Amino acid sequence: MTPSDPTHGGAVTEATAPAEDEQVCYHEGGDLRAEDVELEMAVLPEVTQSTEDVTIEDVQVGDPTVNSAEEIDRLRRLIWRRRHLLIGKGNALPPAARGIACDIDVGGAKHIAQRVRKVAPQFRDNLSDLNKGLLGARIITMSTSPWASPIVVIIKKNGVDIRLCIDYRLVNSLTRLMIYPMPLINDLLEDLDKVLWYCSLDMASGFWVVTMTDRARAILAS
Repeated sequence: MTPSDPTHGGAVTEATAPAEDEQVCYHEGGDLRAEDVELEMAVLPEVTQSTEDVTIEDVQVGDPTVNSAEEIDRLRRLIWRRRHLLIGKGNALPPAARGIACDIDVGGAKHIAQRVRKVAPQFRDNLSDLNKGLLGARIITMSTSPWASPIVVIIKKNGVDIRLCIDYRLVNSLTRLMIYPMPLINDLLEDLDKVLWYCSLDMASGFWVVTMTDRARAILAS
């Protein structure tokens, strides 16, 4: 039986290959705009290309009018020993989160290899720059996975800039939900009833530091 996408009714064809290597290829044409798919696509961040590697001499610490040369050198060396905990200027990831990993379970589903979408010539340079930035920041890496979801170039409202997304709708339809208990908000608040001081940290886009299992990396390849 030939499956189809329940959302758009796109045609799906089954590749002619040995049973153990069968793949399903899905193709959907047409241009998309950001407002049309903002709730359906996995949107990748816009990351500039990584800056050049820094040296210990580039670390700016202390105040020469207040601190001695020895104090500044000691601070600089202390920071340099902990440099693996630091990030670049908006183009690198913080250290990976501990004790948590993203996994995806698709049961016994066959590998899905969707066709590459056509990118208009005027957007190819922008797409190349976005990819270089993401590779430099280690948000994405090269992959040889048998799975492949298509990237989607979404045109922003100004008609010039683009947003890079990945169409995971077909993968989502195969993903099994992982059920686990969530704590109740009231229970969490009761545990904090005797606390005098609170600290609020902004974890905007913190999900980019959550590592994925090897299985999830393979399934989410594009």
